[in-house]
Amino acid sequence: MTQDICYLSATDMAAEIRAGHLSAREVMQAHLARIGSINPKVNAIVTLHAEQALSGAAAADEAQARGEPLGPLHGLPVAHKDLLLTKGMRTTFGSKVHENLVPSSSALIVERQQRAGAISIGKTNTPEFGAGSQTFNAVFGATRNPYDLSKTCGGSSGGSAVALATGMVPLADGTDMGGSLRCPANFCNVVGLRPSVGRVPQFPALDGWDSLSVSGPMARTVADLAQYLSVIAGPDARDPLAIAEDGSRFRAPLARDFDGIRIAWSPDMGGLPVDKRVVRAIDAQRRAFEDLGCVVENACPDFRDAHEVFMTLRAFAFESGLGAVMDRHPGVLKDTVVWNIEEGRKLNGTQIARANKLRTSLFQRMHRFMQNYDFIVLPVNQVPPFPIEQPYVTEIEGIRMESYIEWMRSCYLVTATAHPALSLPCGFTDDGLPVGMQIVGRHQGEFALLQIAHALEQTMGVSGRRPMI
Repeated sequence: MTQDICYLSATDMAAEIRAGHLSAREVMQAHLARIGSINPKVNAIVTLHAEQALSGAAAADEAQARGEPLGPLHGLPVAHKDLLLTKGMRTTFGSKVHENLVPSSSALIVERQQRAGAISIGKTNTPEFGAGSQTFNAVFGATRNPYDLSKTCGGSSGGSAVALATGMVPLADGTDMGGSLRCPANFCNVVGLRPSVGRVPQFPALDGWDSLSVSGPMARTVADLAQYLSVIAGPDARDPLAIAEDGSRFRAPLARDFDGIRIAWSPDMGGLPVDKRVVRAIDAQRRAFEDLGCVVENACPDFRDAHEVFMTLRAFAFESGLGAVMDRHPGVLKDTVVWNIEEGRKLNGTQIARANKLRTSLFQRMHRFMQNYDFIVLPVNQVPPFPIEQPYVTEIEGIRMESYIEWMRSCYLVTATAHPALSLPCGFTDDGLPVGMQIVGRHQGEFALLQIAHALEQTMGVSGRRPMI
């Protein structure tokens, strides 16, 4: 019974609570039991507020009994990435620096979920300050992939992806700079959306003009993802980059006709080294697009300069956000975070100006490319999940990686274009490891992206496969 409840879609779970077929208490008890059974094996939820969650569920049932208006996430347990501030709930950023931090206020994305009726149960694991696409840190240790406990779940929203995949929560939030929503969704057979900058406003923020890092939703189905996005999206005057469009538009029906829709197909992104198992899994689903009526052509945008743009602006962001932290706590931060900060300190104004100019040209090239194509299909990651003991990938198809982040080019080159991208389950390797495809939409075109992902999800039938844990 517990597993039956926990693997309901978030949409169905909310409907069952509204209809009175399930109480918020029953739902919460089922999820807490699931966490007690599964979490010790995977280490996804690192801070748990079980008593407060049960109290919140009781309050939700009482409000429903009084006939009060119910939000779209009424009674649903949610977990928050440990980079997001949560009032009264420990927030460590995966770092010894903040090991005992308990914030006095919550991030806007957390507040919006709670206002929509969701009940916060705890925090999910992340690498230190979200740096790296392998979820481990000195505070809580590593999070394991539920499809193979000897493998990584990816990162940096790894705890969120594993909690979803194992039925410990129906919804979980994340953040994405170079692939932190897309990578773990890919490695754990769930759905993750990197929305356009400003789609989900970020407050508080040290740098309100940061256009690399975004917050976004993760879920087990695209319909759940859309419902979740409808809650966390929408304008906020405190974020200067916030998109004015109301989030409620993402509650519209996702079904549509895709006849004649043009798809650019590039499983190697124009020449990146990509593991043959990844290419094979993506290419096997080309027929799914054609069955929808799409016109699929081999084509790839010109990603020239995207690597320089991302690496320059990422280094600048690390020095801006964490340089003072490193100075106050010498010898505490992990070596890759220190490296990023030091790279930022080497930059001069000319280099930063060059990166912004190159990014403008990149965006314009991408815009022109997307006049001919509605969507682009790319790999999410260039490799399948790798051993948990390995901090990052150093070689792909015989080609050495120059830095700890370079194996994530397939994600961060897209980040540099400022276009929304979604990780959708599309298959498995012969040894049972998940492989996803990255679908890129037009600028601020999240709704169309959700629509095609929803249609493909029905056609491909991969998302329903659960880990045997």
